[in-house]
Amino acid sequence: MGQDERRPDPAALDAALEAVHRAGVPGVFAEVRDGDRVWRGAAGVADVETGRPVTARLRHRVGSVTKTFTAAAVLQQVEAGTVGLDVPVSRYLPGLVPGERGDAITVRMLLNHTSGLAEYLPYAYPSLKAFPALDRTGPESLEELRFTGFDPVELIGMGVAAPPVGVPGGTPGVYSNTNYLLLGQLLEKVTGLPAERCIARDVIGPAGLRDTELAVGAHVEGPHARLYEAWFGMIDPPRDHSVHDMSWVGPSASLISTVADLNRFYALLLAGEIVAPSSLAEMRRTVPVISQEGRTIDYGLGLHPLEPLSPGQDPYWGHGGTVWGGGTLAMARADGGRQWCVAVNLQRWNELDASGRPRPHAIDAALAAFHRLAANG
Repeated sequence: MGQDERRPDPAALDAALEAVHRAGVPGVFAEVRDGDRVWRGAAGVADVETGRPVTARLRHRVGSVTKTFTAAAVLQQVEAGTVGLDVPVSRYLPGLVPGERGDAITVRMLLNHTSGLAEYLPYAYPSLKAFPALDRTGPESLEELRFTGFDPVELIGMGVAAPPVGVPGGTPGVYSNTNYLLLGQLLEKVTGLPAERCIARDVIGPAGLRDTELAVGAHVEGPHARLYEAWFGMIDPPRDHSVHDMSWVGPSASLISTVADLNRFYALLLAGEIVAPSSLAEMRRTVPVISQEGRTIDYGLGLHPLEPLSPGQDPYWGHGGTVWGGGTLAMARADGGRQWCVAVNLQRWNELDASGRPRPHAIDAALAAFHRLAANG
């Protein structure tokens, strides 16, 4: 079947979403755009106590999808000549990464996670101290620190003080939110605006995203789902974390958006309308990076390709993201022909096996089937 003939099948997409819900996700919603055709669907509930149904128009915490927005804002500053991709971070933020490391780590290395800077999260959340040894972690500090306002400079300091996970510029890189908190500080330094306001002015506003913002505080304004965190079966039943102060991730993962806004954003980005085509080309230059799940993925500058789900699949680019209780994946075909985004209101549903690794779950298979259908169906 030719590419132009592969149009979204509404009934099949509806059934695939329903399968994700039946596999155990309280609520799942999505949008697929193919040219002038738009399908939106939802299955399950936004609130397990009231039974309020989930809808495709809900606002949602989209986690590390934020990184593409932050990267785009940085690339715009590169285009303006105020930032150099291959300039040391110490030039802009003296002292935040002290000594020789600050002189060796460039802006590009922050964007593509090859800085060697460790993840700060296990140091900010005491019960996660043993991460990535999941069986020796616990969810207690997620609740204890729910309303804590973190200082990004202090979080950066935790990541900088931790043992390095690599040498600057070395591959494979290691995915680390410390990199994107530094990029937030960089944006503030060169624009004079907090990163949230800079990204709103330079990326969100010009893209016409009316339901998108970087969260400040603990609440999601407007219609949204509750977000249920299971922490690998250690929170049973899963607990609602939709109210949670997002200063723990800031410009690395605090974005609130909708599936429609994210599809619009990635379509514009891949068309060269958010950053210049030359900047987009830089964003799509990938290196191997070890993800937080321990897999080696290809990663560019705040953007990564979708691992092929089917033989002969057309290339897709975008980003995934999780927060406490919420998950999102947004992808756009490189030729602009199709975009799709799916969101769920449950996270870390896998229980751990005897070796401390997440066990496969029916949700994983159901989501993978929906991804295949959204990309190719």
